[in-house]
Amino acid sequence: MWNVFRSASLINAAALGIICIFLFVNGLPAITWEFLSQSPRDSMTAGGILPCIIGTVILSVGSMLVSFPLGVATAIYLNEYARPGKTVRLIRLGIANLAGVPSVVFGLFGLAFFVTFLGMGVSIMSGVLTLAILVLPVIIGTAEEALKSVPSTYREASLGLGATKWQTIRMVVLPAALPGMLTGAILGLSRAAGETAAIMFTAAVFFAPKLPTSIFSDVMALPYHIYVLATAGTEIEKTRPLQYGTALVLIALVLGMNLIAIIYRAKLQRKR
Repeated sequence: MWNVFRSASLINAAALGIICIFLFVNGLPAITWEFLSQSPRDSMTAGGILPCIIGTVILSVGSMLVSFPLGVATAIYLNEYARPGKTVRLIRLGIANLAGVPSVVFGLFGLAFFVTFLGMGVSIMSGVLTLAILVLPVIIGTAEEALKSVPSTYREASLGLGATKWQTIRMVVLPAALPGMLTGAILGLSRAAGETAAIMFTAAVFFAPKLPTSIFSDVMALPYHIYVLATAGTEIEKTRPLQYGTALVLIALVLGMNLIAIIYRAKLQRKR
């Protein structure tokens, strides 16, 4: 069984390596300063992807700013306050079911609720809220596991010194569990940055002549831009190098954001 597990890990690592090498070889020639600093032009066959980079960062970081506090608060309630029973089981069942819902369903929900019913239109706010709901189950699950990993002696010692339950959670439990919670944030950030179906109905547009000026502006995004270039462009073959270059930038952007979060998590772990 050990050899089976090791073989599965090696196969996954090899597949990831092949994909990264393929994108690097095909996408690197397209990476220039113009490509990274200008907007698309000439029917997407020239120019750069700066609006797409900015839009992806805004949507990803914005979704985490919404989902991370909500996810942590939900995990605190489920692990620290809620009494075991039918209600808690139903909540956990709902969270587990949400984690398995296809992203296109979240996109259609965002279109119906945020874009149409609430009147936000195709905008950054609609996309951020849709992505926040999309990654919320992952954050809740990892945050709850992080809280469970904190030894009960921490809580008992704090309560024994006269602290209230909320003071114990805020000053003792949360700092100890925060590195584990950041793992969920990293996973959620990676998924939010690479989603296409969830934003193509709520936030992303084919082309935006200007950079977004408010949370109710529409925006370009790297995943949707790749989709457009590969399927809906007027000269798909001519834009092939741009497709590979955009995919390479997306991977580098996700790795960069994850690296920042990982470094911060490691810093917190060293302080424990």
